[in-house]
Amino acid sequence: MTSDSRGNLRRIHEEFEQKHGLHLRCGTEPEMMWLKKDENGQPNGGYSNPYCYHIDQFESLRPVYMKVIEYSRAMGLDIIQGDHEDAPGQLELNWTYDDCLRNADRLTTYRQICAQVAREFNLIACFMTKPFMGVSASGCHHNISLWKGGEDGVKPLGQKVRGGMDEVFSYRSGGDNTFMPEGDDSQLPGQLGQYAIGGMVKHLDALTAIGCSTVNSYRRLWDTGFWAPVFKDWGFQNRTTGLRISAPGRFEFRSVDSMVNPYLMSAGLLKAMDDGLSNQIPCGKPEERNIYAAIEEGKKVEKLPMSLGDALEALAKDEVVKSAMPGEMYGLYDEYKRDEWERFMHTTTNWDVETYLDYLP
Repeated sequence: MTSDSRGNLRRIHEEFEQKHGLHLRCGTEPEMMWLKKDENGQPNGGYSNPYCYHIDQFESLRPVYMKVIEYSRAMGLDIIQGDHEDAPGQLELNWTYDDCLRNADRLTTYRQICAQVAREFNLIACFMTKPFMGVSASGCHHNISLWKGGEDGVKPLGQKVRGGMDEVFSYRSGGDNTFMPEGDDSQLPGQLGQYAIGGMVKHLDALTAIGCSTVNSYRRLWDTGFWAPVFKDWGFQNRTTGLRISAPGRFEFRSVDSMVNPYLMSAGLLKAMDDGLSNQIPCGKPEERNIYAAIEEGKKVEKLPMSLGDALEALAKDEVVKSAMPGEMYGLYDEYKRDEWERFMHTTTNWDVETYLDYLP
């Protein structure tokens, strides 16, 4: 589905730009875990300890991530930041945001690079969303903005002889960010940004079916206390909601994890924002409180879908987000993912055995 979804994103993005005079720039945060192997080649815990932002644990993975950076730069990824997250062996490396199609290409390339580096170090590059309970899962937040204008420029990234055409090393810069605040409020996005938020919040349930696309994805939402979003709302620096304003002019879509197809995700976001802009959907007031505190104070807030089955039902009812997968694409996605959900539902797991094996009802 990757090749079809890539061409589909290109078409949807071009249509969006023709209609609104705006293009989508995106930067992703691809969290993942580096796991050790036992003598049988099976996972044997993280390569480092689960200490968030811990410089010693980050440095323990230096040989691994420096090799990832070397290969990434050779493939056009302008790596600008990295940190150790708070699960075993969990790293996040980020590259410069760009046109949404090129960013999706780079995320796909990055995963392949990590797989190769894992082979070289006899490790497992794990993009599974939640391999361990009781620690953070691996998200893939999409930081997005809509722009007018700008130009593409080539970044050599220190490569004297580049292993790809100029497009691979091109990044778009300049232009006007329409999500920047316009009034006295230094945080509140301008009117176009507010309409875009309105569209995304309206379609959050269906977008979750794309962003959280596996059975395992929902372990991330149920294991609370680890910054995963579970509520259909938005706010400033609010990690309990599906969408937050992470910085002036930048929206962070949070209902998405490390197993996402980035081409489908950007296509879905474009369709949701198109609905918001075309129909001037109000976004409501931002929620600045912790959402749990807001609920205790009487606010009515809906939860996001809490299982793959529920998310697929929401997607089936949402014609706007379904249009991000035209033709046979939606039918294939729905069939494939419902099969995954149904296979899980008719499987006895270790939890079943541990919970019920010795019951005497």
